[in-house]
Amino acid sequence: MSNHDSNTSQASSKNLIDTAAANGSFLTLGKALEAAELTSVLKGSGPYTVFAPTDAAFDKLPKGTLDNWLKPENKAELISVLKYHVLPGRTSAVEVEKLTSPKMMQGQTASVRKDGDKLSIGGANITQRDIASSNGVIHAIDTVIVPTKH
Repeated sequence: MSNHDSNTSQASSKNLIDTAAANGSFLTLGKALEAAELTSVLKGSGPYTVFAPTDAAFDKLPKGTLDNWLKPENKAELISVLKYHVLPGRTSAVEVEKLTSPKMMQGQTASVRKDGDKLSIGGANITQRDIASSNGVIHAIDTVIVPTKH
């Protein structure tokens, strides 16, 4: 069970879910992933790049938005929102900078912008980069990004 992924500068034995939980800034995200039944996906082999909204990012949502998404009847919308934060593959922040509109797991693209040393995706600033895990990488973001409805 060795990890031969050369893109990882530091290997971690924890998967994306456990890495996010250990970080302590993604408790709301963990709760949302459980409600959407996506934890097993992000514990799988991947690799995935997760643009993870911090608890403070969820706090910025309009009042009642998260509670509404967590209702069983809104599970499909919650899944769509959460998958909009996941990019298939292991993509470092340096690699994210080279992207313009990556296609997220949810199916839509998200715009990437670089302004000096600031990097954003879908209008959310990346506040912590390259949190390594065994099956991908996490980049913390300061805003929950919501896909456009068709």
